[in-house]
Amino acid sequence: MGRKKKKMGIFGRISLVLGIVLSIYLVSVNAYLYNLNSNLKQELEQLKDVQDNKKDTVSFSNSQEVNVVSINLPAVNRDGQGVSTTLKVKASKGTGKTLVDIDGLFFWTDTQGSIRMAKEVASEVTNMDLSEIDLVYSISAGEAQLISGPSAGAALTIATIAAIQGKDLNDNVMITGTVNHDGTIGPVGEIEQKAAAAKSAGAEIFLVPLLQSQEIIYERSEHCQKFGRSQFCTVEQIPKKVNVEEKVGIKVIEIQTISESLKYFFNE
Repeated sequence: MGRKKKKMGIFGRISLVLGIVLSIYLVSVNAYLYNLNSNLKQELEQLKDVQDNKKDTVSFSNSQEVNVVSINLPAVNRDGQGVSTTLKVKASKGTGKTLVDIDGLFFWTDTQGSIRMAKEVASEVTNMDLSEIDLVYSISAGEAQLISGPSAGAALTIATIAAIQGKDLNDNVMITGTVNHDGTIGPVGEIEQKAAAAKSAGAEIFLVPLLQSQEIIYERSEHCQKFGRSQFCTVEQIPKKVNVEEKVGIKVIEIQTISESLKYFFNE
């Protein structure tokens, strides 16, 4: 007489099903983590290229392009001296993300708004939808310890436009100025120092907001006057108009809008 097969109880069947489900789940998780790790490595390699290339095109496996451009920014250090630093912008196919990589300087507190405005204006000027473009802004401090986000607005916008359009920028031109929602360029301070920084960086043309090719500076002067046997002295502020182009020795051009400034930056 043959032996009867022992029937599996309900708890045994449940355990078998749970084991199969758990195995499938673990295989799926391992596959997901492997793909995630590979993608992160690829992105890190591309971000490293941003630091080493002024203008570069990188090909992904799915033929996406990455455009990287750089632009010199005029700044002022803690001693009140004009210095320049470099901003790099990387544009790639993505989901509209914006990342900022800042190396050793105070740039963050007022820069988020400037970058958002730069993206909006760049989108309007180029008529491009940036919802499918990822942007990475990278700044190397150099000698600068402080860069004002608003004063870098115009340069941020121009670099963003160049990156999303894949264009080269003219190294002989530098700019300072805030950027408004309609693409107009607003005033900034310390024009003379920034013009000196532009000249030291090798620029031949320095673009400034309207009415800022000349600056009004105030020189301190002590004035003393006798009253009987006593003498009273006061410190006065004496206004003086300075022609930035003549004093610094660089071509200074006033511009009103981002669109107007592009003809100086693009090598076309």
